[in-house]
Amino acid sequence: MNKPENGTMLGRSTAGRNDRTASLLLDWYDRHRRLLPWRAVPGEKPDVYRIWLSEIMLQQTKVATVRSFYRNFIVKWPTLTQLAKAKRTDVLRLWAGLGYYARARNLYACAQVVMGQYGGNFPDTEENLRSLPGIGSYTAAAITAIAYNQWAVVVDGNVERVLARLYTVEKPIVETRPLLRQLATRLTPQDRPGDYAQAIMDLGALICTPRSPKCVECPWTRLCKAHSTGTPECWPRKKTKAKKPRRYGVAFWIERSDGAVILRRRPDKGILGGMTEIPTSVWYDHPLSERSVRAQSPIKTHWETIPGLVRHSFTHFNLELTILTAEAERTPKDAFWCPKRKIKSEALPSLMRKVVALVQTAQNSS
Repeated sequence: MNKPENGTMLGRSTAGRNDRTASLLLDWYDRHRRLLPWRAVPGEKPDVYRIWLSEIMLQQTKVATVRSFYRNFIVKWPTLTQLAKAKRTDVLRLWAGLGYYARARNLYACAQVVMGQYGGNFPDTEENLRSLPGIGSYTAAAITAIAYNQWAVVVDGNVERVLARLYTVEKPIVETRPLLRQLATRLTPQDRPGDYAQAIMDLGALICTPRSPKCVECPWTRLCKAHSTGTPECWPRKKTKAKKPRRYGVAFWIERSDGAVILRRRPDKGILGGMTEIPTSVWYDHPLSERSVRAQSPIKTHWETIPGLVRHSFTHFNLELTILTAEAERTPKDAFWCPKRKIKSEALPSLMRKVVALVQTAQNSS
């Protein structure tokens, strides 16, 4: 994206005020910036590979959760070249537990494209970055600003919350995103756009938090309209959330006489795509009848029920799994045997790790 010209997009007086607003934030950032493992220290050139990797991991995921996963990836694959040479199954295995698994598949695909089409160098324009697997408008803008210090408007959830408070935007964020982007465009300075992007995200993460914002520490306190009302936490305006629907399913724990367990790979498309799972039934919006459970079991045998349920929350629904166990020697179609001692090294998503944990608890107590 090209830089806006003063007096064209904004108007000269507005641009001047916005420059001062940005300066206040950058001064605060220079003193209080977060120390993050992917972030360049002052005077150090940003590493686009590390920034890209962190931005993909941070999509819909908190910094505290990402830190250890990011560290594991960098230790195993310090460069894009090494990541691109890895096996996809190894990438999925190391991603297991971080969630939103399409990100892992796209991460691997993106590494292949950058190596094959760009000679191992990430493109330095938003347009070309958006053409890569897994990189949308936000991530392209973040890489452009932070890695290349080019002017780009970076708007994530933290930024939306800060701006909704700064200007007391009266409608919920989901209804005002175009307006919030306009406000972000006006505030984004031509100088130090990468630092500004990180500064406003840090402000939202450290100071302008969803609950109990620390207004006394905020560099924009005197400018903030929400603070002037005395109840800044009332912004952004909330939209009533619909109750998440609940789905139901069954996990089939099949164990061989030598202790190996049946696993299978989920299809690439769909939820938990490409990850390893304990075989499960289809997930229904109502509890399953005994007849429907038997119809979907991988093998015909005698099943026993493990006490308790596995509960897991996805973005759009909650899931309850009942676990049935059985012993068998033959291998069901599209499945493979895994020794129990190695099962945790497989690419098991969090849901499946809960299944393993409940089974192990039941077996240890029997």
